[in-house]
Formats: sequence, C-alpha cells, structure tokens
Amino acid sequence: MEQQYKRRVRYKGTHPKTYAEKYKEHNPEKYADTIEKVIRKGSTPAGMHLSIMVQEILDFLQIEPGQKGLDATLGYGGHTRRMLEQLRGSGHICALDVDPIEIVKTKERLEQAGYGADRLTIIQENFANIDRIADAHGPFDFILADLGVSSMQIDNPVRGFSYKVEGPLDLRLNPEKGVSAAERLRELTQEELEGMLAENSDEPYAAEIAAEVIKTLRCRKPIQTTTQLREVIEKALSFLPDNNEKKDIVKKTCQRTFQALRIDVNSEFEVLEAFLHKLPDTLAPNGRVAVLTFHSGEDRMVKKAFKQGKKQGVFREISEEVIRPSAEECRQNGRARSTKMRWAVKNS
Repeated sequence: MEQQYKRRVRYKGTHPKTYAEKYKEHNPEKYADTIEKVIRKGSTPAGMHLSIMVQEILDFLQIEPGQKGLDATLGYGGHTRRMLEQLRGSGHICALDVDPIEIVKTKERLEQAGYGADRLTIIQENFANIDRIADAHGPFDFILADLGVSSMQIDNPVRGFSYKVEGPLDLRLNPEKGVSAAERLRELTQEELEGMLAENSDEPYAAEIAAEVIKTLRCRKPIQTTTQLREVIEKALSFLPDNNEKKDIVKKTCQRTFQALRIDVNSEFEVLEAFLHKLPDTLAPNGRVAVLTFHSGEDRMVKKAFKQGKKQGVFREISEEVIRPSAEECRQNGRARSTKMRWAVKNS
C-alpha cells in the first residue's frame, strides 16, 4: 500500500496562535527573518529562550581564558554559550539541568556551535547537588544560577506551565520524577493549600482559592488540566465586582497560583536552600557567583545567604543592592521585568 503523508499544518497568517502552528519559530536557523520579527516586537519565539541580563552577568563574572565555570541551570544554553565565548578556547564549563527533554536539545545545539566535551560537560543533575559536581569537576572560578523557568517549558502546552493554554496540569521540571501538580492538589488539605499559596507566591486570595479547589475535588469534579484550574480560580474570585480591574486581578492570581504550585511540585525553595548552603565550598578562592531570581521568596533567600556569608568571612564582597535589567531589555523581552541579580565574591 502506498504510504500516505499527512500535510503539514501551514503557518496561519502573521500571528499563528497555537504552539504547533509556529513551526517557523521552532526552526530558528531556517527562518531567521521570522525569528527576528518575533523578537523585535517584544515576544519570545516558540521553543526558544531569550537569555536575560547577559552583559551584566559577563561584566561581573570577569571570565578569563583557562578558568573553570559552572552554569547551574543550563536551560536553552544562551548564558552558557556566551560564557564559553569568554574562555576563548581555553578552560571548561560544566552545565546542569534537571529537564530530560530540553537538555538533549541544548546539548545538540551547543555541539553544533562547536562546543564539544573538551570545553563543555553537560550533566542532568539538580543544582542542589553542586557539591557532587564540584568534587568531580571543581572548584569553580565562576558560577551562574538563573532560577527562572525557561520559555521553552512555559510555552509548550504539553508541559502544563501556563494557565493561558490547555494542557495537562503537570508543572514538573523533570516530568519523569515526582508527582504532577494535579496529583499534588489531591494530596493537600485546604489548610495546607492555603498556606502553600500564601508562602510560595504571597497570594492575597489564598483562602478563597483553597476553599474552591477543595470544594471542587469533593464534588468529584476533575482538576487535571491547566484550563480546569484556571476555571476554579475564576470561580473563587466570582465575588469580585465586575469592573475593569477584575480581569487583571484574575490574570495575576492565576500567575501566582501556578507559580506557587510549580515551586511546591519541584521543591524549589528546598533546592535553592541546599544550593546556597553548599555554594561557598564549590567556589575557588576569589571565585565569583551570580544568581538571577524572579520572585521575592527566592530573592530573600539569596540576600540572606550572601549577607550571612560575608558576616562569616566566606565572601569578601557582595552586592548591596539588586541589579535589574535595563528598560530597553524589558521592552524587548517582557519576561525580564521581574528579574533581580545578586552576586558575591569569595575570599582568597
């Protein structure tokens, strides 16, 4: 029987809506003009991630040829590639990521750019375990940790990170381990869920959302998709007056609720705490570390750890104030707006 080929979904108009339709954006080398247009209008192309505060990071790290470095959160590999360029063919970088899906794509992308095993070691590992990595490959002259979720994960409906599109309510950085957000909701009591929303994202409507989630589950109604959770949140806020502010409040509440669940499902605060505790011993004398955070909980933890390290004499210098992306970068990349950078330099 003659094989039947399914016709590819065509690129619909100038602004295709679904992830699958954006096949041009998934092929940046083939459709460079399309990618440039998407970025120029302030959007992130599907399947890509725009690295944040690259120049500020490089200015601080002061990378020199021959040094050893660690990118604790590889992601799309943009920061890693720019740091490799600074080594000018001499030195080595280790890069970590827990995501088994994206790490394969990024490794292939960097290999095609000329960065093989002689210059770059990519390891699927949680950055909470940097002590193990440092024992094998360190100590490191410079370390970068970008704590943000990559755009590739947010934009892909299958990963379930966004309330904006229909997908399974998953939210795991490594979908091969742990429980999904949908399973986690079924495990929590109303009191635990309320506390989690308040602690992880400072959600002002934590009580109302927790009550509506538990009520929905007790009525045996499913909360298994991103859309179903969004509808529960909208119902929980139905008491708000219908005015121009309500739409924005619902949007921000959805963002905070998904953030809180993601932090819980991936144990992000516990992972960051372990990383910060082990960090000083993984740095070489005079080693430099930069950390990008994206919400207040993370920033408070990094600020506290760096201050404590300086007080104990571990760090000789730390950033006294956060460094933020420029207005121009925020204009070009809306996902940069909440970024805060802190840094520290180890004693000699």
